[in-house]
Amino acid sequence: MTLSAFARPGRFRRGNIHTHSTRSDGARSPKEVCRVYAEAGYDFLCLSDHFLERFGFPVVDTSALRTDRFTTIFGAEIHAPANSHGEIWHLLACGLPLDFAPLGKDEDAVALAKRAVAAGAFLGIAHPQWSGLSIEDGRQMAEIAHSVEIWNTGCAVECDRGDGTALLDALLSEGHRLLAYASDDAHFKSPDWCGGWMMVKSETNEPDAILAAMKRGDFYSSRGPVLEDVHVDGDKVRVACSPARGIAVVGRGSRAEYVGGDGLTQAELPLERFRGDWFRVVVMDESGRQAWTNPVHLG
Repeated sequence: MTLSAFARPGRFRRGNIHTHSTRSDGARSPKEVCRVYAEAGYDFLCLSDHFLERFGFPVVDTSALRTDRFTTIFGAEIHAPANSHGEIWHLLACGLPLDFAPLGKDEDAVALAKRAVAAGAFLGIAHPQWSGLSIEDGRQMAEIAHSVEIWNTGCAVECDRGDGTALLDALLSEGHRLLAYASDDAHFKSPDWCGGWMMVKSETNEPDAILAAMKRGDFYSSRGPVLEDVHVDGDKVRVACSPARGIAVVGRGSRAEYVGGDGLTQAELPLERFRGDWFRVVVMDESGRQAWTNPVHLG
């Protein structure tokens, strides 16, 4: 069984779905933000400004910034009270309509999340470590959201809280089927751009095709390494990638398998310990940067 992202037709397209501009609290205009990512070789971008009253509840129309090789998806980072710390929720909604209605007077985060998904959005639980989200917080969103933000460049740069694996893995171990996406959350006030991205497999670079692939889980995420193929064959997984110093399989609790070396471009790892459960593949390069598959459920 080849993971769907590697088996489906089309090609991988690099994109970032969590980014801010001067339409909320970012330092650069929407045009400048799109220019930065297009010039860096990205295929798509979602400008996800904060959907808050003080910014006018923006879902920014970036259609004029699309080109033949670079597209944009409408979206926003949506907020409602309150998580376990009494703070507002941060949820990434990629694929919102431009007329998505402002937060209702008595609307809570669960209702807002359901409304965003019903409107067509790919919904992510944003920067869970930065927010200090508890497992109880995660459970509120686990049956609504598509994914957990496994990496957030801005949070890593500014407070060393960029890693979202703890909440993701805890929810997976409770049986919730969630995906794992990486992003920048760039505000351009620190070196927080082009540090984490999704590689989405789609036949075209049209927003609807990219969104559909994201919802199917036809992507992997990376900070640098390239995944060429991931294939499950019985009780083994075979991984092909760009040169790496380590390739690992991780799962419930402390379950893990690892192969290390210099310039690894392929590895075969056993899956006996993950039988009937879930696992993720992680590839680590010489600089300590990672690439992550989405979780795989065996049986």
